[in-house]
Amino acid sequence: MDNTFWATVALLIFVVVAIYFKVPGLISKSLDERSNNIRNELEEAKRLREEAKQLLADFQQKRKQAEKDAADIVAAAKREADMLLEEAHRKTEEYVTRRTALAEQKIEQAEREAVIEVRASAVDIAVEAARKLLADKVDAKSGAAIFKSSLGEVKSRLN
Repeated sequence: MDNTFWATVALLIFVVVAIYFKVPGLISKSLDERSNNIRNELEEAKRLREEAKQLLADFQQKRKQAEKDAADIVAAAKREADMLLEEAHRKTEEYVTRRTALAEQKIEQAEREAVIEVRASAVDIAVEAARKLLADKVDAKSGAAIFKSSLGEVKSRLN
């Protein structure tokens, strides 16, 4: 008996023991489980990839919306600043107009008062001149009566 025979017997015994203990079934079952685990991991990876794509799309949409909102806020702030500037110009113009009108009224009042003072001075001078002329020409009693009546006429014309 040579070594080949014993190697063949040993191989047959090994195969019989392996079949008896169902080693091929265990190996097959182990390979099937590993195959299932790999398949499940691939499916999980695909699902996670889809979720990642969805999240990326959501974030891109939110970023675009945030950019649009920011642009709207900037535009609204610019419009408000323009309105405030316009209102400030309008109020400044109104203030200048009011101050100008008030100054013109004060100037007109000062002119009226000056005219009244000039007229009053002219009346006083005219009355004094008339009194002197009448005093020189008329006696004291008749002069006083004329002066009083002239003074009354002048005062009534001023009022």
